[in-house]
Amino acid sequence: MDLLLEGVRQALTLVLAGDSEIWAILLLSLQVSGSATLVSLATGIPAGAALALARFPGRSLVVSAVNSGMGLPPVVAGLFVTIMLWRSGPLGGLEILYTPAAIIVAQAVIAAPIVTGITLAAVQQVPAEFRLQLLALGASRVQMVWVVLREARLPMLAAVMAGFGGVISEIGASMMVGGNVKGQTRTLTTAMVLETGKGNFEVAIALALLLLVLVFLVNWALTSIQQRRAF
Repeated sequence: MDLLLEGVRQALTLVLAGDSEIWAILLLSLQVSGSATLVSLATGIPAGAALALARFPGRSLVVSAVNSGMGLPPVVAGLFVTIMLWRSGPLGGLEILYTPAAIIVAQAVIAAPIVTGITLAAVQQVPAEFRLQLLALGASRVQMVWVVLREARLPMLAAVMAGFGGVISEIGASMMVGGNVKGQTRTLTTAMVLETGKGNFEVAIALALLLLVLVFLVNWALTSIQQRRAF
C-alpha cells in the first residue's frame, strides 16, 4: 500500500510538472488511437448499414464473422498486420512497420468490427415500416439510408465510444507493429508495461492516470452529446 501511495504522489508530481516525455507519449497515443477510430468509423458505419439493410446469400455468415470480430484478440490483429507489412509481405513496400502508421492500421483492424457490429444493431432497431414509408414517399435509396442513419445516430455514438475505448487501451497489437520505440511509437499502454518491468512504478502510475483521465474525458464528451440529443 505504501508503494502505491508513494507511486501516486510521484505520479501527480510528474504530471503536474509537465514531464515532456510523458506528455509526448500522451499526444502520440491520442493521435494514433483517434486516427484509428476515424478510419474504423469510415469503414464500419457503411459496412454496418449495408449489412443491416441488405439481404443476400451468406448474410448470416458475414454477420457472424462481424460479431466474432468484435472480440478479436489484439495480438491476432497485430500478427496479421505485421505479416502484411513485413518486408516480404504483400504491403512491405510501404515500409511503415514500426511507425505510428502501422499502429493506426492495427488499431483500425481492431475497432472496425466493433463499429460495424454496433452500427448494424443500431440500424436494425429502426422499424422496417419506417424505411418502406420513406421509399413510398419518393425518397431514393441513398436518401433513405441517410435518414435511417440519422435516426440511429444516438445509439451509434456508442460505436465511437466502444471503438476508441477498444484501441486506446490495447497493447498487444501496438507492441507488435510499433516496436515500442522511444519517441516514435511508444504509447501509454506500451510505456506502462516497459516502466513496470523496470520497476519505475511512479512513471507507470502516472501513465495509468493519464490513460484513465483521457478515456473518461472522451467518453464524458460523447455521452454528453448523446444524452443531450436524447431529450
